[in-house]
Amino acid sequence: MSFKTLGLSEALLKAIEKKGYSVPSPIQEKAIPRILERKDVLASAQTGTGKTAGFALPILQILSQSAPLRKRPIRSLILTPTRELAAQVLQDFKDYGEFVDLRSTVVFGGVGANPQIRTLRQGVDILVATPGRLLDLENQGALSLANVEVLVLDEADRMLDMGFLRDIKKILALLPSRRQNLLFSATFSKEIKQLANGFLHHPVMVEAAPENTTADKVDQLIYKTNKSMKTDLVVKLISEGDWQQVLIFTRTKHGANRLSEKLGKTGITSAAIHGNKSQGARTKALAGFKTGKVRVLVATDIAARGLDIPLLPHVINYELPNIPEDYVHRIGRTGRAGASGEAISIVSVDENEYVRAIEKLLGERIPTETMAGFEVTEKLHEILDKKAENKAQQQRGRQNSRNTNKPNKNTGFKKRGRR
Repeated sequence: MSFKTLGLSEALLKAIEKKGYSVPSPIQEKAIPRILERKDVLASAQTGTGKTAGFALPILQILSQSAPLRKRPIRSLILTPTRELAAQVLQDFKDYGEFVDLRSTVVFGGVGANPQIRTLRQGVDILVATPGRLLDLENQGALSLANVEVLVLDEADRMLDMGFLRDIKKILALLPSRRQNLLFSATFSKEIKQLANGFLHHPVMVEAAPENTTADKVDQLIYKTNKSMKTDLVVKLISEGDWQQVLIFTRTKHGANRLSEKLGKTGITSAAIHGNKSQGARTKALAGFKTGKVRVLVATDIAARGLDIPLLPHVINYELPNIPEDYVHRIGRTGRAGASGEAISIVSVDENEYVRAIEKLLGERIPTETMAGFEVTEKLHEILDKKAENKAQQQRGRQNSRNTNKPNKNTGFKKRGRR
């Protein structure tokens, strides 16, 4: 099947050809005709399956079939969980909409609102947004959602994971009752199905691949080692393998910063991205990673959601996620577009339960090896005892800090340390 058989206009086909595509992906093949039929759609599709074009192309076609409305009110709203995904979705709309008379823009937090407000006042047909900033701007009267014809919830599972359910419900209440609704999610949890039942009308369900399957071309491997040896093992793999582009996942923001600093000290150029980084810093880090100036990108799950990194060869799980589905999202960053990829997990004994949960989800065992010089010598109880001691030390430190800052009973003033 070609894009020409999907019922798309010549203007869109011209943009698709300019992008270098000729054959639609499975999700595009299934979703585009149903969206053009103005059906509500519930789609199962992971990042990297071409899902953005699966809704961007038919939305552009639907909106371009009529002349732009006066003052160009927002006619299509695409909600995404993260700033990076929002920016990428906007870029796809701009690329595919190059030859149609439609305006699109994006709003998200972490940057000043005034430039976004100025753009909105000039009129936009398509708005890509994160929920928090969208509600902020609506509360300020900077935008109206009264004319929205097509709503998209992109990566709805991640939006629920990030606690956006209340915001989503507020946004749904601001929209016209008569509209087309599209929901895209990598997984269909009970919560996702409840959300879908609340606003989708007789939806058509389309799936790009069976739920929770991983990319066929991703080679998965586990290295068992001591927790204290993880960084040295990562350095060895990257240096001796001469890996030039590696995405590494950590569980915490602090862990991402710490690992990035350690890699930098060994001569491996690295940058960390997470929620505490400014939008400018995140954009700069991602740009450097794509151009090769930054060899390693260390990220938390939320920050990496929606990153579009073509032909990424290596993903490393420095720490396994405690949610098995997140493992599927992580390794899905590699092995895209027909290219092979490698996903390596560095696992200490306290993460064995996570391995079992992931293998149960995948329905397969992940090959496991031990590298010479990095054999496991730690015992689980030793790690747990160390964690408990570290936690106790932190609690004692916080208690001491509170005691130091208590008001002096005699004077009413806070105690002050020696100068």
